[in-house]
Amino acid sequence: MIKEKVLGIILVTALFLGGCAADVSTPAPAPGETRMVTDAFGRQVEIPQKVETVAAIGGAARILTYAGCADKLVGVTDMDKQNIAAMPYSVVNAAHFANLPSVGSGGANDTPYIEELVTLAPDVIIGLTDENTIKNVAEKTGIPTIGIYPEGMFDESFYAALALIGQVMGTEERSAKVIDFIKECQADLDRRTRDIPEAEKPTVYVGAVSFRGAHGFEGTHANYPPLTAIHAKNVADETGEQGAFIVDLEKVIVWDPDIIFLNPTNMDLVNDHYGKNKAFYQSLKAVQNGQVYTQISYNYNWTNMEIAIANAYYAGKVIYPERFTDIDPVEKADEIFTVLLGQPFYDRLARDGMRFEQITLGE
Repeated sequence: MIKEKVLGIILVTALFLGGCAADVSTPAPAPGETRMVTDAFGRQVEIPQKVETVAAIGGAARILTYAGCADKLVGVTDMDKQNIAAMPYSVVNAAHFANLPSVGSGGANDTPYIEELVTLAPDVIIGLTDENTIKNVAEKTGIPTIGIYPEGMFDESFYAALALIGQVMGTEERSAKVIDFIKECQADLDRRTRDIPEAEKPTVYVGAVSFRGAHGFEGTHANYPPLTAIHAKNVADETGEQGAFIVDLEKVIVWDPDIIFLNPTNMDLVNDHYGKNKAFYQSLKAVQNGQVYTQISYNYNWTNMEIAIANAYYAGKVIYPERFTDIDPVEKADEIFTVLLGQPFYDRLARDGMRFEQITLGE
């Protein structure tokens, strides 16, 4: 009798435990609970029908801000939390980001924090980073990981990134509004300047450009996007270089540009060099004629599109004032900031020394 009772207890216990095990197992998603999206690298990613939470790695938090879904972020990078004006999205989201766990280091050499991502378990991870990193994160976390890769100002890849985030996060209308606005800015800048004869265009030099660190006057940029957008005659374009590089200052003397733009963030380097090499600077007609102006650095943890577009309007106002008579650069900047960031931002930039203004070297 006792043996029968013991066997009965064992049998009931086994059935109970078996039932519990079945109850806690994760069911396979039923048809209709998921959907497929294609990321920037052509990867097919299965995601929930409705995405409620997202973690951002690389520079993705900025694009999520533009797309109007920063409120769904549950994890960001250490860099996203810096709350500095050079990354406007980090300022407008500062209160929210401060309370979120870090899921990566951020920056050009971003290291995703795999354990934190697994613990956090967001519905999706969105990364503005290279394909290998995206694949690695997806494999190690088991979480749907989507790659975006906007490559610059007015580039189709930027519009594609915004559209994809809208599709994933359910903010298609907001993303479409931002895309339409940026495309209209692009078309407006083109309409204002495309028919200016080359012979009538002043020559322009952009200096003190930051890339892989801060640089003085010698840091320049061929095919500088804000100048390309207004068909300006950038003297550095003739070098055949692509993007930012260090130029021999003897070449600048040969070019002797009509107008010079400098990054205000690096004016300490420029002014230090000016103090030791006044003859070089005073030989340039742009310096002699007071034609030295600012261009706010816009590449910090990838491209701050809002600053890049505002730079193009300011450069247009300086180079072709008759074509931009209706434009107040500060008002236009805040219009751009309001659409992309949800609020004006020029005053914050100005407080941190990033203004649209004429520069006197040595001051």
